[in-house]
Amino acid sequence: MRERRWGRVLAIGSSGVAAPLPNLAMSNTGRAALAGYLKTLAAEVALDCVTVNLLLPGRIATDRVAELDAAAAKRRGVTVTDIEIESRKTIPARRYGDPDEFGAAAAFLCSAPASYITGVALRCDGGLIRSL
Repeated sequence: MRERRWGRVLAIGSSGVAAPLPNLAMSNTGRAALAGYLKTLAAEVALDCVTVNLLLPGRIATDRVAELDAAAAKRRGVTVTDIEIESRKTIPARRYGDPDEFGAAAAFLCSAPASYITGVALRCDGGLIRSL
C-alpha cells in the first residue's frame, strides 16, 4: 500500500473501546491495545496516502446480538422481546443498527472520499456511547 501510495486499513472493534464493558477486563485490554496500535500506525503511513481507522459497532442486528439477547433472556427468566426493549431504551436511536448501515460506514472509510480521515475510531452505535 505504501509503495502504491494508496491504501485503506479498517479494523472492526467494539463500543468497548470507547466505554469498557463490565466483566470483560481481558477483552477490554485487547481492544484498547488495538486502538492504540492503529492510531500509531495511522501516523506512520499517512504520508504515503494510506489511512488506518477503527470502526466501533454498538448493537447491530446480527445473529451474534440475537444470541446474546437470547442468553440474557434465559439467564434472567424473561422473553427475548423484553431484553430487546430494555436494550433499545439505552440507545438514543431506540433501535438496533442495521448491518447495511454498518457496512455503509465501513465502505465510506475505505473509499477515496475518506482520504483525509485517518487515525479515528468511528462509532456506529445510534448514540449508545455517551462520550464525545
